[in-house]
Amino acid sequence: MTVPPPPWRSAPRRRAAKPALSQASIVRAALIVLDDEGFDAVTMRRVAQELETGPASLYAHVSNKDELAELMLDAVLADIQTPEPDPARWDEQVKELVRDQIRVMAAHRGIARIAWDIPVPVTPHSLRLGEATLALLRAGGLTLKQATFAGDALALYAKAYAYEASGWTWGDFDQAEAGERGKQMVAYMRSLPPASFPNLLQVGEFFSAETAAERLEFALEAFLAGLKAMAKN
Repeated sequence: MTVPPPPWRSAPRRRAAKPALSQASIVRAALIVLDDEGFDAVTMRRVAQELETGPASLYAHVSNKDELAELMLDAVLADIQTPEPDPARWDEQVKELVRDQIRVMAAHRGIARIAWDIPVPVTPHSLRLGEATLALLRAGGLTLKQATFAGDALALYAKAYAYEASGWTWGDFDQAEAGERGKQMVAYMRSLPPASFPNLLQVGEFFSAETAAERLEFALEAFLAGLKAMAKN
């Protein structure tokens, strides 16, 4: 015969079962740590803490921090949509693809730094992005060699722009220090002889947060104009 517990005793609490550990869940946790604390904080131990488990359990899914960083980059690149090449507007498609690369990398603190640390990523989404870039450039009439060199240059520019943009967005650059340095630079430049630097002393107004997007668009437009001229020859 089963005797029910007396009413003054509370039923034992059951802890909710933790989701099964997987490579995807580890990557998601690592991205949370990255955004909250920065790249240097992304260690196997810290990610394990985020998942409420021990570091040893992570190694069944990720071999080390270098592999984890590559997987993090690939997860971010997964947000980029790659278009079907349209020969009538291939140049606009290339520009859109570069903008998307910058957007997703700048959206996560330190991802652009990870991209720099991986010279030739060969993860699924990096390969998909590379193939899409080449396909768009070939649709514009470039040879495979020309498309390869152009794609490499565009990828480098996207990483560089995202690196600088994310530094400002995520507070990796000290605003007060940068402001003080800016004042010192202005004072220094004004002390230089105008006859020696007639052009350089006038460019200050073009470098600011307000002109960042315009500078990006100018660079893309100039680069693609050159590629279009090259494709016609």
